[in-house]
Amino acid sequence: MASRRAADDLIASGSVRVNGERPPATGLLIDPDRDRVTVDGRPVKPPSSHRYLMLNKPLGVITTARDESSRTTVLDVIGEEGKHGHRLFPVGRLDADSTGLLLLTDDGELAYRLTHPRYKVAKEYLVVVIGMPTAKDLDALRSGVKLDDGATAPAEIDVVGATTGDRDSRRAELRVVIREGRHRQVRRMVQAVGHKVQTLRRTGFGPLRLGRLKTGGWRVLSSGEVAALRRAAGLDAT
Repeated sequence: MASRRAADDLIASGSVRVNGERPPATGLLIDPDRDRVTVDGRPVKPPSSHRYLMLNKPLGVITTARDESSRTTVLDVIGEEGKHGHRLFPVGRLDADSTGLLLLTDDGELAYRLTHPRYKVAKEYLVVVIGMPTAKDLDALRSGVKLDDGATAPAEIDVVGATTGDRDSRRAELRVVIREGRHRQVRRMVQAVGHKVQTLRRTGFGPLRLGRLKTGGWRVLSSGEVAALRRAAGLDAT
């Protein structure tokens, strides 16, 4: 219904009733199965379980729940699903100029573990770079490169495609797997070895793969996928 702070404001305003009565300022413990809670006369029920969605984020969409400049957000893309019943939020970030797999959930504990470098959950990207990285460039990326916020951890790097032509028109497609989540990390890694990213698409997050999900499409994760995510984050599978 609201964030904790907004809920406190609602309660203080008198909008909240428990079994028709205004709760005391000291607080009130309720039984969600027996007590009737309303806000401005509308009944409120807690979500029966957490919600987990996979979105194929389109280009130009920002990874936030709300934007003061009225730009399109990932919650705008999933529409009503993100507005009622579950307060979904994105797990980590994908920049506006990046596309691909983005998780959204209301499970704070899992989201924290999936994004914290301590748990080393892999994130896979397909990256088209301008120019052809040399063997030395690729080895540097695999070993870790120095950025302004410190050296990166070793990454998995494979060349999966390339275009031929003159020097200015050559492109290489790289598969990049990292287990960190710094701001614009993949782009900065590629720049550190003398290249620029043309396109970047996240194709995997832990055990999940984007698959054939169309751009702008989303789906609810299966119970098996959620269990696999929990295992990847070091949580039990329940």
